[in-house]
Amino acid sequence: MNILFVADPLATFKIYKDSTFAMMREAQRRGHHVLACQTQDLRWQSGSVVTARVQHIRLTGEADAWFEVQAVDAAFALHTADAIVMRKDPPFDSEFFYATHLLEQAEREGARVFNKPAALRDHPEKLAILEFPQFISPTLVTRDAQAIKDFHAQHQDIILKPLDGMGGMGIFRVKADGLNLGGIIETLNRDGAQTVMVQKFLPAIAQGDKRVLVIGGKPVPYCLARIPQGGEVRGNLAAGGKGVAQAISARDREIAETLGPILAARGLLLVGLDVIGDCMTEINVTSPTCFQEIFDQTGCDVAALFIDALEAALH
Repeated sequence: MNILFVADPLATFKIYKDSTFAMMREAQRRGHHVLACQTQDLRWQSGSVVTARVQHIRLTGEADAWFEVQAVDAAFALHTADAIVMRKDPPFDSEFFYATHLLEQAEREGARVFNKPAALRDHPEKLAILEFPQFISPTLVTRDAQAIKDFHAQHQDIILKPLDGMGGMGIFRVKADGLNLGGIIETLNRDGAQTVMVQKFLPAIAQGDKRVLVIGGKPVPYCLARIPQGGEVRGNLAAGGKGVAQAISARDREIAETLGPILAARGLLLVGLDVIGDCMTEINVTSPTCFQEIFDQTGCDVAALFIDALEAALH
């Protein structure tokens, strides 16, 4: 099969931990042909179909020069690929949004895209949890500064975060003393111009912010607990958290098995649930990671599970 990966520039991949690289490696191992492009390579013109400037690549097995470009197709018709895997990293900005519309047009022309472009738009990673209130901690989404102060007065120890953040960016904790709450609200809320998510602080973060992967509607049996280091409140690996793979808990499995079939039916082949203690905090759909960390520590081949699911979805 020809599998086209829409991703960030290949030269920026840190292949020792990159999940898209792990997918590509497993696809090539099975004899599939790997193609790659970026979102800015997509184009559509009336009278034609969605095309992209696409690189046909081969993974070399080397650590540095890890891929070689075998050919470049300046106007590859997306619908001619057997599968398109959308792996562009956040932020989910206007250009990401436009890319989903181009990919959706490619779907109308016959392309098979994973995760489904409309589903990517319909599941903003912070707000998607609102659909499943039985699994989340006390949460507030608002532009109202006074509502945030009232929420703090009720819960005493809270986390504030922007809706468009990634990798732990812009996350603040305010304890019972309320120190700097006003300033933090001004920073995130911008005088009511930006919506903020506020959640009750979960002490279980000390045991890690768990990334629970769901592939084809089914939970991967191991998760990666991202444990804050050195006084940090954020467990994100990008913020210096330590990743420790572990078997998923009964609660993790309950959450994943409830959401998995629902999200899979919407075209979300791969989902990353963030769980702290017993509470889900995010539903990641753009480019969920942690494949290699889980494999390196447990031997559970997440990339193989993903390519299994991709192949099954195409038949």
